Amino acid sequence: MEKAVFMGYRGGLHTQRNKQILLTIEHVDTRDTAAQYIGRNVLWRSPTGTVLRGKITGVHGRRGVVRARFKKGLPGYVVGAEVEIH
Repeated sequence: MEKAVFMGYRGGLHTQRNKQILLTIEHVDTRDTAAQYIGRNVLWRSPTGTVLRGKITGVHGRRGVVRARFKKGLPGYVVGAEVEIH
């Protein structure tokens, strides 16, 4: 199990995709090492015990940031929180 930080939502100038989030994984700083995480599962546990599950779908940029897709989007107060990668 590895840790990652929820950076924010994927979006453009006029759009925001709440079901797609950007993650920074600890000790990953290149596109090639981030690509090894594609297909792995992501878990976020709320303080009340609710678990939301997602999957890493691709690399975002060249600095090791990855995209993850959730069926239900993560709430906005979770930005900056840690998630688990399995």
